Amino acid sequence: MPPVATAGRVREALAASVDALGAAGVDTPRLDAELLLAEATGWDRARLAAEPEAEVDAGAARRFGQMVRRRVKREPVAYILGHKGFRGLDLAVDGRALIPRPETELLVEIALELEPRTALDVGTGSGAVALAVADELPECDVTATDTSGSALTLAERNAERLGIHDRVRLERGTVPSGRYFDLVLANLPYVRDDEWDALAPEINRYEPREALVAGEDGVEAIAATAPAAVAALAPGGSLAVEVGADQAGAVAELMLDLGFGQVEGRQDLAGRPRVVLGRMDAG
Repeated sequence: MPPVATAGRVREALAASVDALGAAGVDTPRLDAELLLAEATGWDRARLAAEPEAEVDAGAARRFGQMVRRRVKREPVAYILGHKGFRGLDLAVDGRALIPRPETELLVEIALELEPRTALDVGTGSGAVALAVADELPECDVTATDTSGSALTLAERNAERLGIHDRVRLERGTVPSGRYFDLVLANLPYVRDDEWDALAPEINRYEPREALVAGEDGVEAIAATAPAAVAALAPGGSLAVEVGADQAGAVAELMLDLGFGQVEGRQDLAGRPRVVLGRMDAG
């Protein structure tokens, strides 16, 4: 591995770390190096760019070197930094839950479109979707569930950090019984068993497998949860499910079989079918 600078100027620290990260197979070595150095120094990336000859003090250099060594092992930047942005929220993240992805914002956008009075987020993980819905739809009564107690602890921490813990109900499990929701949002595992080994090291070495892998077909978790979600819908309610790139057709058929009057797909920024939305007839 090329040496990682532990002292000197911004320009030198970045150059050495970019070489190390590139040699380790990191896709975005310059961006990652800048993010890590910004965290280590407390400066923003604009200052790093504007002051390449600025001295990095010994403490910051030491922190930076430690972070770069973790990134060389392909640990995700978000886990190294300990936080990740999602729709303007700064969320604490660690190995207890998946790192929030930009494509998952589609679930929040659907909530904004439908403006439900009550919403359930199944498989909340870090709490990203539920907390974003509560933040952007303050009149909505939000419940969030996860089968992982450690993930729920992380979600609770985020709710408290953001000051909205009193607006999101966090519960262990999947779909609560005896309650009804205008909208159910679900980001459940949808990776096939045979896809796991081929995923990037950032994923299969660090992110929780149980939050990603569903089984042989990849839709097992969705198929197992969807009937309970339908039973928990208020009249005219909707179910929105994040899916893998080749799963939209199968999930749409499942929703039609469950009685949804309208089913449609929503594409992510890359143009891939990413969310399947089913709407029950109001009658």
